[in-house]
Amino acid sequence: MSEVRSREHLNFQAEAKQVLDLMIHAVYSNKDVFLRELISNASDALDKLRLESLTNEALRDAVQSPAITLERDSENRTLSVFDNGIGMTKDEMIRYLGTIAKSGTKEFLRLLKEAGRGSDPEALIGQFGVGFYASFMVADRVTVISRKAGTSETWKWESEGNGGFTLEPAERDSFGTTVTLHLRPADEEDGLRDYTEEWVLKEIVRKYSDFVAYPIRLGQETLNSMKAIWARPKSEVKDADYDEFYRHISHDWNPPLKRIAWKAEGAVTFDALLFIPSKAPLDLFIRDVDRGLQLYVKRVFIKGDCRELLPDYLRFIRGVVDSEDLSLNMSREILQQNRQMELIQAGLTRRILSALDEMRTTDPQSYRTFWKEFGRVLKEGLFLDGKNREKLLELCLFKSSISGEEWVSLEEAASRVNGDRKEIFYLLGEDRSVLEKSPVLEAFRSRGIEVLFMTDPVDEIWLQAVDGFREYRLRNAAKGDLDLESLSGKEADRKERDEAEKRLRPLMDYLKNRLASSIREVRLSGRLTDSPACLVQDERDPSPQFAKVLASLGREAPQTLRILEINPVHPIIGGMAKMLEESPASATLETYAELLYGIAALAEGSLPQDAPGFSRRLADLLREKVEPGSGSRKDALSE
Repeated sequence: MSEVRSREHLNFQAEAKQVLDLMIHAVYSNKDVFLRELISNASDALDKLRLESLTNEALRDAVQSPAITLERDSENRTLSVFDNGIGMTKDEMIRYLGTIAKSGTKEFLRLLKEAGRGSDPEALIGQFGVGFYASFMVADRVTVISRKAGTSETWKWESEGNGGFTLEPAERDSFGTTVTLHLRPADEEDGLRDYTEEWVLKEIVRKYSDFVAYPIRLGQETLNSMKAIWARPKSEVKDADYDEFYRHISHDWNPPLKRIAWKAEGAVTFDALLFIPSKAPLDLFIRDVDRGLQLYVKRVFIKGDCRELLPDYLRFIRGVVDSEDLSLNMSREILQQNRQMELIQAGLTRRILSALDEMRTTDPQSYRTFWKEFGRVLKEGLFLDGKNREKLLELCLFKSSISGEEWVSLEEAASRVNGDRKEIFYLLGEDRSVLEKSPVLEAFRSRGIEVLFMTDPVDEIWLQAVDGFREYRLRNAAKGDLDLESLSGKEADRKERDEAEKRLRPLMDYLKNRLASSIREVRLSGRLTDSPACLVQDERDPSPQFAKVLASLGREAPQTLRILEINPVHPIIGGMAKMLEESPASATLETYAELLYGIAALAEGSLPQDAPGFSRRLADLLREKVEPGSGSRKDALSE
């Protein structure tokens, strides 16, 4: 009776139910990965116990003969995975086994539903942190018995994957965790092998878990080599071995884009085996998730999320670093070894940037793949890492007004700058298709001047920290007053501009007064050839894109008014000037002034300040044009 009262039944988190259902019923070509994930979890538990024992004296004697043990029972059709790692408390079992704590769960569900339509489902399991749930692909019931190191309580978790699980007290002689799978019948047609067969287990372990740092035992036999792959001669390691090791440490089923194996000797000696992924993880821009390299000291695992080894803008790099010079006592690691960690980080950063530069010059196609996945992250280094800024600028790629679908480097853009003008122009915005239609580009296109498109939110930030590239100034095409004469080199253009300034001064003053709440200034444009007007900023003003970046961070941008530039040769501007001369108090002219501002705002992808008012005025104007009898009406603007 007391046993019944002590048993609790709890429900899975709602999304966990969906994951379980899809795991069980989706079609997988490789169900073997469940064992890889369970062994990986056991290895993590052993790592955590080792790390905890370095700072917790009560656990100093706990790390003895760490191992992972497989036990098969053909008669009862069970497979158990034992470890003597950190173990779990009751609350931790609820947290880790009853919910999916990783980010990206909804995206995982979407991709998992597509698994039967050409996706790679095996790649999704480790990538989204749902490895334990893979057990339900091969088992109709899963039992977990765990005891947290340093405690005496043991708990049993059990579920049939049908929406809930039970928890009850249990017994275990020592700390650690045992996961027991009550296996489904073997079904070769469904890819379900007999996981009580010794040869099947050996094959899976050697294929997926050979490099796990702890012995994986089946009976008296150790199944994995446990060799530090980064310390072995390259001639002894196959590419497939490196790829499998990458999968083990990254939980990414996609092959890496590039491998960097490096032995550094000097002030600090260390081995590094690094990988550049081929696909960006969904949590790349989530700050509180695990990332960083694995740190080893003399082949002993120290830390699995060592962010101190790389700057944050290289957080996509996966791999291991093994140093002979750092202390094994990690309780004071950062304080005592800060200088050595800085040297390691500096060395790794230089080596990674050098490898990226090599890829850019020798394998442009792979580099374009890298840039599309991680370019936004790498550009963070332009304002975070002043020491490597020049190298990072060389690595940056952009689309431009003349590049089509090709990517352009700053070096290529600089090579196309003509004459003595040492300026590379760029335009900021959220969407390339909008930028390509911007009236700001008209004068540049007519003169064959390239403009780079900056469409990532981070562009607005790093451009404030970077003055230029080599001897070339980086200049916003939508800021400041462009000198038409300096762009064309023709004195006639300057003379024509001066004449237009005198002729249109009354209209410019009128527009400035009429639109005083929306604009700061009105001036003639050196940017426009086809459009009547555009909005630009002063050199020191934040752009609308920067205001949106600040808003996304919960901060308010300083309020600044824009500058309205008008095209002196456009018929609309000429018509408005004539209307002002003939009827300065015209209500129609007031409407046209508001519409001119609205057109300029829409052309850059923004909304007028009074969007409903703009819509109403435009509708009134259209009604005048289409109502019966209006065809004979003429005004100054239509002449």
